[in-house]
Amino acid sequence: MKRQTDQEMNHQEKPNDGNKERHSTYFIVQGALIAAIYVVLTIAFAPISFHVMQIRIAEILTILPLFTPAAVPGLFLGCLLGNLLGGAVILDIIFGSLATLIGAWLGYLLRFNRWLVPIPSILSNAVIVPLVLKYGYGMDLSLLLMAAYVAIGEWISCFVMGELFATVLIKRKVFSSDEEL
Repeated sequence: MKRQTDQEMNHQEKPNDGNKERHSTYFIVQGALIAAIYVVLTIAFAPISFHVMQIRIAEILTILPLFTPAAVPGLFLGCLLGNLLGGAVILDIIFGSLATLIGAWLGYLLRFNRWLVPIPSILSNAVIVPLVLKYGYGMDLSLLLMAAYVAIGEWISCFVMGELFATVLIKRKVFSSDEEL
């Protein structure tokens, strides 16, 4: 019996069982659902989702990178659309969404510890959003004060409510290990 070389084995076609396509579809659907929920929560709670004193309820979802990488593009797209549909200025649409993308991506990188996941979202928004408020909306408060207000609101939504949400998701086993991509 002839033994195949490593090179010959690498060139053989592997059977396609559809798992890659299933995972790609699952990733897209998960991301789209996260984006849609983010938009609905942002618009439904619009009176408290914008301005210097804000508790954006949709930011509860920033805990989701703990469970799925699809949360990263989902949160970014949801924030982008939520800001766009919520009547935000262009600087907020662009840079507010980038703050969410940065927070989600770094949160995903910190997923080994659930208590660290919300921190990048809090920090990225506390740094970027005050600049948006000052230069996009013309708010005449100190950047440091606005950063404190944004950080407090983000801490409430991302950390306090986000961790409560994570606890519910974990207890209900909403995301199981076999669903990971």
